[in-house]
Amino acid sequence: MSTIKLAIIGGSGLYKMTGLTDIEELTIDTPFGKPSDVIMAGTLHGRRVAFLPRHGRGHIHNPTEVPYRANIYALKTLGVKYAIAVSACGSLQERLAPGHIVIPDQLYDNTKHRQSSFFEGGLVAHVSMGEPFCPELRTALSAAAKMAGSTVHDGGTFITIEGPRFSTRGESTLFRQWGMDIIGMTTSPEAFLAAEAQIAYACMAHVTDYDVWHESEDDVTTEMVIATVQKNIAVARKTISALAQTMDEWSGEFAVHTNLQNAVLTDKEAVSTAVAAKLAPLFE
Repeated sequence: MSTIKLAIIGGSGLYKMTGLTDIEELTIDTPFGKPSDVIMAGTLHGRRVAFLPRHGRGHIHNPTEVPYRANIYALKTLGVKYAIAVSACGSLQERLAPGHIVIPDQLYDNTKHRQSSFFEGGLVAHVSMGEPFCPELRTALSAAAKMAGSTVHDGGTFITIEGPRFSTRGESTLFRQWGMDIIGMTTSPEAFLAAEAQIAYACMAHVTDYDVWHESEDDVTTEMVIATVQKNIAVARKTISALAQTMDEWSGEFAVHTNLQNAVLTDKEAVSTAVAAKLAPLFE
């Protein structure tokens, strides 16, 4: 099997990727358990790409239950260097209307019950996270989304809440006061783990609603989210197709690909053989 450089992590509503040929279903076990689902490997515009539905086909994993570490680890073992996350989100700002796409550049983690690092059990690394989304990949993703005919907003701060419930009006109002732009349930710790795995990561966030802060809009419901997500699926697929088609133009060696170069603090002699073997793929 040829190396797969580009991966798509599908969010709510995007459980499969159309346009793929020569499809293989890859079942991968990791030291962190099984990924959300089998990984679909296929050819798109002459390139091998991987597709992984974050919540599993049929949406069986709630946001906290998603096996984030297994998902990112599995993609890393396939040779993935670039990962695009497709996510549904609520808007916390008037200008970011339902149906628009936001390519966030900042991330705030407001979750409480998730494991957000691979480094444990005797191997300590502190990865720089000033840029939680890869700038170069963000630029390419934004251009591809515009090619797909979307209204695209470059930049914005994405707050991740625990879920699976939606926010209270008090929480939503507070997040707006903090300066947050969009809100969702899955970008943390996914972005942090990708950075630890030295994978360039960018998010295509599809605005589905105004959360619950907007006085003239209905409060967010699951039906509202799904209805808007379904409209955006075609746009997401066109964007991914354009990104794969233009990969020669934007791909390269980015700063994130050497994230671990000076991040590990633990002396090599102090790292057990088992832990070194377990985390070895992250350094490759």
